[in-house]
Amino acid sequence: MRTHLNTSTTVRNLGILAHVDAGKTTVTERILYATGTTHKRGEVHDGTTVTDYDPQERDRGITIFAAAVSCTWDGHHVNLIDTPGHVDFSDEVERSLRVLDGAVAVFDAVAGVEPQSESVWRQADRHGVPRLVFVNKMDRVGADLDRAVASVQERLHVAALVVQLPIGQEDGFRGAVDLVQMRALVWGDEPDSFAAGPVPDALYEEARGRRRLLEERVAELHPAALEEYCATSELSAATLTAALRDLTRSGEGVVVLCGSAYRNRGVEPLLDAVVSYLPSPVDMPPVRGTRGAAVEERAADPAAPFAALAFKVNATATGRMTCLRVYSGTMRKGDTVLDAGTGRTERIGRILRVQADRHAEVDEAVAGDIVAVVGLKGTRAGSTLCSPQAPLVLEPPKSAAPVVSVAVEAVGSADTGRLSAALARLVEEDPSLVVRTDPETGQTVLSGMGELHLEVAVEKVRRGHGLRIEVGRPRVAYRETVVRGVSGLVYRHVKQEGGAGQFAHVVLDVEPLEGPTDGAGGTGGAGGDCAFEFRSTVVGGRVPQEYARAVEAGCRDALAEGPLGGHPVTGLRVTLTDGATHSKDSSEMAFRAAGRFALREALRAAGMEVLEPVAEVVVTVPDDAVGGVLGDLAARRGRVSGSAARAGTTAVTATVPLAELFGYASRLRSRTQGRGTFTTRPAGHAPVPAAAYRQASAG
Repeated sequence: MRTHLNTSTTVRNLGILAHVDAGKTTVTERILYATGTTHKRGEVHDGTTVTDYDPQERDRGITIFAAAVSCTWDGHHVNLIDTPGHVDFSDEVERSLRVLDGAVAVFDAVAGVEPQSESVWRQADRHGVPRLVFVNKMDRVGADLDRAVASVQERLHVAALVVQLPIGQEDGFRGAVDLVQMRALVWGDEPDSFAAGPVPDALYEEARGRRRLLEERVAELHPAALEEYCATSELSAATLTAALRDLTRSGEGVVVLCGSAYRNRGVEPLLDAVVSYLPSPVDMPPVRGTRGAAVEERAADPAAPFAALAFKVNATATGRMTCLRVYSGTMRKGDTVLDAGTGRTERIGRILRVQADRHAEVDEAVAGDIVAVVGLKGTRAGSTLCSPQAPLVLEPPKSAAPVVSVAVEAVGSADTGRLSAALARLVEEDPSLVVRTDPETGQTVLSGMGELHLEVAVEKVRRGHGLRIEVGRPRVAYRETVVRGVSGLVYRHVKQEGGAGQFAHVVLDVEPLEGPTDGAGGTGGAGGDCAFEFRSTVVGGRVPQEYARAVEAGCRDALAEGPLGGHPVTGLRVTLTDGATHSKDSSEMAFRAAGRFALREALRAAGMEVLEPVAEVVVTVPDDAVGGVLGDLAARRGRVSGSAARAGTTAVTATVPLAELFGYASRLRSRTQGRGTFTTRPAGHAPVPAAAYRQASAG
């Protein structure tokens, strides 16, 4: 048993982000092999990878659950999280990004930036996570580093700083010229045959030209580099390295490297770049949390009061394992810590350095560490653990609202209780899943982020608990919105039943809210992803401010069920224009009730429509199958927005209602003899035709 020896300055916490099949897991496996953590290269197609250890991941050949691993490189301790690439599991990516200091975005050298690549990039933008780019699969037919870099700049709107020049093309790719140090890095056919040497004569002039372009680009973005460039007309390797580090950490630029992870080429320079350019916990701004009403900062200092965020929980039949990011202080085995959200204390049992499904026990974890803890009883994902003497609440990761639901029930009535316990454990592990009981049918309803998300969850219950489960047809989460508002709606709430009464008088205007109705710009509400805005224009103190806030709370209560089908209401603005109070009978409770009933009445009088979730779909098919695919998309109410030719295939982009995509994978396979693929990402909500809504409601 070995205690933790690393200081926070030599720690790198990074994630691997990318689209499905860009090679994230293979990159992770090669990093573990290059650092000596593993002694055999795991392969996705063989089901021998370290991070894709779940049976479903190995069966499906994709990453489903974010997995943490640890390794060392050049005296630095690297905590690495391999994240899923499928859109249905974007919540796993969100929770991972919340606790990371840096990331490596992996792009396919043929496809460039793909839809889910763009989505995870935007997620990283929201969290302010510095990134490197690794253009993978340089050995594929059609691989083109320049084209991939152009897609990075065009689609991600970031300054791409290319620090390597490929040596060889496609199947002949064997290395890269390091433009910072001006040296050639070449790999042979053997796994460990990596060597550095002089730049080949045939590439020297091109390498000099690209180095010059890199210097000019960096000088444009970095003041100190510009000063040296103006004085000497070039940049030294030390200045260039320092400038690249600053630009990466500020987000003004992104360093681009290339390689072929499958053939073990380009991994060592990638690790060097992680150490050189990505920040340590000490380089990141102090974490901010709340202590009562005050905002407090904690630096990544092992001597500071302890504070950590739980971002993942694995609940098994033998116990619970909680993954933590330690932001400040030191946590030791046997310590008593405070769950700041619940106010309960927890005792730290074993502290584990995680290697996916394997673990190594350590005595302590310090600021900057990512570890797992065994023995916590009530801590949930998003909980803050801290010193009882210095409580602090950190902002938890945000979970998106579910968009697809299925009814689940045990085949045997004797298993109903076991199913409830299994579903509760499932939700504890994955907060993006929601379990509820339908008040009309009494059915247990499981909701999640997509068809595959629910399929994986149900299969996990079946395999993990030996339960036979019946699953209903998936249903999407509809919303209702205002298309024609109402003005001057008057509502008087008067109630007198002996003693103090209730009196509230409000006048409301209700109108459509311009902008997104899928939650992207909303403020939260009963619907979970509700775009809603409330304001008061009352003058003269006719409705005091505290009563106006109560009216807003009542309006939010009313958003839970719309008048058309009982769906959550989104995309509206409510204005309190007038009102009146009673000296004795008015209260916040009375005005909250008035707000709730007034908005319900206003929605019944307003023009309303039902919205359905839609998805952007990119279908890649052989050229001879395009016609049939376009016809099928039209039959599914899809709107084609573009197409692009790619070496004998065509990528068709369309917006399709999510309800119409159930079962699309098998349909596409049959139409293209198994040669077609598709990816999706959420694209908000759109009005649903009345006929389609009636058919869905009847089904």
